[in-house]
Amino acid sequence: MRDFPHHYVVSANAKAVSNVVLSANGVSDLESAPPAEFGGPGDQWSPESLLIAAVADCFVLSFRAIARASHLEWDSLNCEVEGILDRVDRVTQFVAFNVKASVDIPSGTDEGKALHLLEKAEHACLITNSLKADSHLEASVHVSKVE
Repeated sequence: MRDFPHHYVVSANAKAVSNVVLSANGVSDLESAPPAEFGGPGDQWSPESLLIAAVADCFVLSFRAIARASHLEWDSLNCEVEGILDRVDRVTQFVAFNVKASVDIPSGTDEGKALHLLEKAEHACLITNSLKADSHLEASVHVSKVE
């Protein structure tokens, strides 16, 4: 890992009537548009869905790093995040992120340890740590059946 601080640069470009094109060095461009709830087409990534995707992605990557450091064997992780957008004191903002994470582990792996590491991942996620909305984790562990 590189020393802190890290710097990330993304540019957003659009014409008067077009999708927004998001660009960053080393990755493919990504188009976005307002979600249907704000009068957009609803068929593109939006700032709202990108933020929720960042929470889910960060959770998975945090879990992966913590599981590796803790020598936990696991097969797969599914993470679904619901972001709740509301008006608070006349300001539109996300007020909560509900994270549902389910990890599949091989038979013989410590279920309690897996659950503990899911909880550690929630607390380690730099994205949710950077946002003012609360994050709530609903975690589950599934043991693979031996065949």
